[in-house]
Amino acid sequence: MSKTRIAVAGAGYIGLAHVGVIQSSPTCTLSAIVDPSPGAVDIAAKAGVPLYRSLDELFGKDRPDGVVLATPNQLHVEHALKCIEAGVPMLLEKPVAPTVEEAETLVKEAERTGAKILIGHHRAHSPVMARAKQLIDEGRLGKLVAVMGSAVFFKPDHYFADAPWRKEPGAGPILLNMIHEVHNLRMLCGDIVAVQAFASHATRGFPVEDTVAINLRFASGALGTFMLSDTAASARSWEQTSQENKAYATYPDEDCYVIAGTFGSLAVPTMRLKTYGRAEDRSWWKPFDVSVAEMTRDDPLKHQIEHFGCVVRGEAQPIVSARDGLQNLRITEAIVEAARTGSIVDTTPF
Repeated sequence: MSKTRIAVAGAGYIGLAHVGVIQSSPTCTLSAIVDPSPGAVDIAAKAGVPLYRSLDELFGKDRPDGVVLATPNQLHVEHALKCIEAGVPMLLEKPVAPTVEEAETLVKEAERTGAKILIGHHRAHSPVMARAKQLIDEGRLGKLVAVMGSAVFFKPDHYFADAPWRKEPGAGPILLNMIHEVHNLRMLCGDIVAVQAFASHATRGFPVEDTVAINLRFASGALGTFMLSDTAASARSWEQTSQENKAYATYPDEDCYVIAGTFGSLAVPTMRLKTYGRAEDRSWWKPFDVSVAEMTRDDPLKHQIEHFGCVVRGEAQPIVSARDGLQNLRITEAIVEAARTGSIVDTTPF
């Protein structure tokens, strides 16, 4: 069987990560790079593929089977609409759009045309997340009651000096980091229907927040709390616990999520389970059955590109749809609004 030809638009950090997994894929092959910047010339030459300056040029000269859109956020909708018009399936990096309004425009067009769009929430393809979801779906925890999550880490000063826009409104850990967590929580615990939040910039003093405390209500009736900070010297973040991104130091004794139900709790990503075997044994005076669920660890980007190949070939539906991407963005923006106003913001899916 011939390999599925995938082009990558955007030769920045995440685009290069996609190039690497495509080149290692058993089912997909890199067909081209699309990027107008001078630095892309050497990147394409090293990859041994043609370079095009625009999607229009790509589609006119060397139409691929699919495209990875790893272009700047403000270009996501423009480029996605070009792919829809050309009838080319896409893996669109998150966020689906810069604003909810733009995302709604894209989703309407995608659903009207039946376009094949996979949104690049790569953690959805993590074997760790898949195993956690399996345990919850099997009912090992009983009815979900409470979710406790965190993404607390320390960004060094040069992170902000190198890109001063990161200090200003429109940046900050809610918009830059929380969207990853929103999808993880929705994947494990179902739809989030309301949010509350307190935000602070007391540590760095920037115009944008550095620390946020978030309350969540899930459609199931479960409640959640989430602590977010980019100025807290802590290892309780996905990057520092999952061991999936080798750029980060990792700590196998730490977790970033604890999900508790009426029969037990699961800590993620260590997969430590504490459960009661029988209904009559449930009491805080009685010991839990303690175990660690078996799992595998692997690069989610690798699994994501294989899934995208299946989507392109019509073998699977996207596990993260454009509408999922829209809802993740809606919830993220709702957290910003809740922190600004002090109100409860409804995020019930449309």
